[in-house]
Amino acid sequence: MNDAAADPLDNELAKARSGERAAFGVLVQAHQRSVYSLALRMLGTRDLAEDLTQEVFMQLNGNLRSIDSNRHLRFWLRQVTSNRAIDQLRRRARLQWTSLEEETQLFSDEEDSDPLLQRHMRALLAELSPPARAVLLLRYQEDLDPQDIARTLDMPLNTVKSHLKRSLESMREKTAGLVPARCEDNST
Repeated sequence: MNDAAADPLDNELAKARSGERAAFGVLVQAHQRSVYSLALRMLGTRDLAEDLTQEVFMQLNGNLRSIDSNRHLRFWLRQVTSNRAIDQLRRRARLQWTSLEEETQLFSDEEDSDPLLQRHMRALLAELSPPARAVLLLRYQEDLDPQDIARTLDMPLNTVKSHLKRSLESMREKTAGLVPARCEDNST
């Protein structure tokens, strides 16, 4: 079976690479929510996330010829978004966070069951270093496995695992008593 026929967006990618603007629009529309959501969770403000999302798609427009499939495109978008967000956070002399609890357009398949817990978790996420935050978001928002995260962030696998372990331990300590026992992850 031909992999290109498996994903209809591969055809749109081929059209976009040949210069068809409408096809590029289809690709943007298909991926903008996930790029924006990752940028928003990394940067913490709508304005910065919107700007970063626009920059990522402008960069994509110039790099279309190097993208060979929709699967590769998803990888490329996560990589560029994560790296640009990390760079932006590192450039900021002093991190100033705007509350994420106001954001209602995050890319998520689940409804927040406990708004107070969600607000607390977003605050804890904002306290993490940019690379640790990127690792957690790619793992739990984008559902990537550690090897894919390592490739996406160009980071050693053991560093990814270390970020996951330390960040989760820290967040568990800070949420002790807030999370009901039935919700705890006993798989580690």
